[in-house]
Amino acid sequence: MQRKRAFEPYDVVIASGGQVGIIVDFSELEGVKARFREGRRPGSHFAPGCCHVLDYTTQVPVLFEDGTYNVMRGLGIRKFKDADQVKRQALERMLTGA
Repeated sequence: MQRKRAFEPYDVVIASGGQVGIIVDFSELEGVKARFREGRRPGSHFAPGCCHVLDYTTQVPVLFEDGTYNVMRGLGIRKFKDADQVKRQALERMLTGA
């Protein structure tokens, strides 16, 4: 039985501190780790260097618009339904490296 995910890759989210980001697909995570630094913000899941078991419910990889990524707790972010297309496209360009 597969668990229902709270977040899907490429959802635009907002952190409890107001930062906007995009959910990273597991297949792209290594590339994001190589290109961006890990930010430390409230709601991140583990201390730096800890192992992650990404389930997109309790541990969610997010690339933020400030050029940092974090594995966030599901309770520390929420879907950002009012994100405009310009912001979404900018985040997607950051993610793909275009």
